[in-house]
Amino acid sequence: MTNPLATGSLEGKRVLVTGSSRGIGADTVNYFAEAGARVVINYRNKEARANKLAEAIRAAGGEAITVGADLTDPSHVALMCETIRAKFGGLDILVMNASGGMESGMAEDYAMTLNRDAQVNLLNEAIPLLGDNSRVVFVTSHQAHFIKTTPTMPEYEPVARSKRAGEDALRAVIPQLEEAGIGFVVVSGDMIEGTITATLLERSNPGALSARKEAAGRLYNVSEFAAEIVTAAIEPVPVGNTRYVGDTAGFTGE
Repeated sequence: MTNPLATGSLEGKRVLVTGSSRGIGADTVNYFAEAGARVVINYRNKEARANKLAEAIRAAGGEAITVGADLTDPSHVALMCETIRAKFGGLDILVMNASGGMESGMAEDYAMTLNRDAQVNLLNEAIPLLGDNSRVVFVTSHQAHFIKTTPTMPEYEPVARSKRAGEDALRAVIPQLEEAGIGFVVVSGDMIEGTITATLLERSNPGALSARKEAAGRLYNVSEFAAEIVTAAIEPVPVGNTRYVGDTAGFTGE
């Protein structure tokens, strides 16, 4: 996938992408770095992958730091923000990509803790780092964004409802963001081929991915979806706008 950002177009910009040691987050970080941005790679437990990504960015002439932080731990988030302030002085773009809830061995309320509570706490901690004309991007799925009107697979429903709760809670902060000159946009995508979530759904519900692909006509892959995220981070859009990636007909009834 070609980088939608021109080389050098984000020179000097400072970007944090949560959950960016692999998958969509990693490709998103790479696109920003290739455009000249100074990037923060956040990870929970994939330190080796995060370091390898940062080293590759530096080898290509970019600037990257890695910050380990479990977003469900407020002390980790506070320390991450302190590190960003010390290293970069602030942020111009925050991409809220990290999510979960289908992992085994987690507490019953883990999905809501990560996808709602942790996102709101992260945004509140990051607001002092974000200046005028900065942008916050919240990454979600059609299955979560439309969950109030369109049922999803039972295996994914707890995650979908927690992601929608997180989106609603973040949208409630929009007036405060507007006062500070901070933009906010949601990127909602259909099922994305090659993601951990798609793999887990296919494992628990064999045929789910192929069925959705047949219904939608095509599904975006990781790199294609990451390109949509970085475009949403820089494109002029109304505050609170939602950027839809992939087919929505099955969710809107159109």
